[in-house]
Amino acid sequence: MTPKQEAARHAAFTLAHHDFEDGLNKHAYFKLNNHATGEDLVQDTFIKTWQYLLRGGKIDVMKAFLYHVLNNLIVDEYRKRKTSSLDTLIEKGFEPNTGNSARFYEMLDGKAALLLIARLPVAYQKIMRMRYVQDLSLKEMSLITGQSQNALAVQAHRGLAKLKILYLI
Repeated sequence: MTPKQEAARHAAFTLAHHDFEDGLNKHAYFKLNNHATGEDLVQDTFIKTWQYLLRGGKIDVMKAFLYHVLNNLIVDEYRKRKTSSLDTLIEKGFEPNTGNSARFYEMLDGKAALLLIARLPVAYQKIMRMRYVQDLSLKEMSLITGQSQNALAVQAHRGLAKLKILYLI
């Protein structure tokens, strides 16, 4: 290859870089939703194209060739196994849930309280199950049992006091 041909190839490549870089960057961002990765792939596109030209390759339509190379690089990027560090996930808005231990202990305490209901007198067992396990209102409990809401409220209060005593023992 003569120096004149090499200068012409270099000039054509520089002109292509100037003309198509913005469009390639927009295309890469549209496909990847990441400016930095898109710009890296566009630069890789120009490097691969330059290497192809140095090996003696012939390009009929530069724009089509550049988009073809970029699309192949985008596909390769999609196919890569993505590994995300916790730092990058947190930057993107992911928040790991660290407060499960309190909920876990509350759940265990609730199960212990359910077991303790069985140790209450029978009159209180039924009311405590309806009120705190089935989460029925006093009005619903009154319709089921036929007792007044006031009597049920008193029984629930007394049952809860007895349950607290059993729980602390």
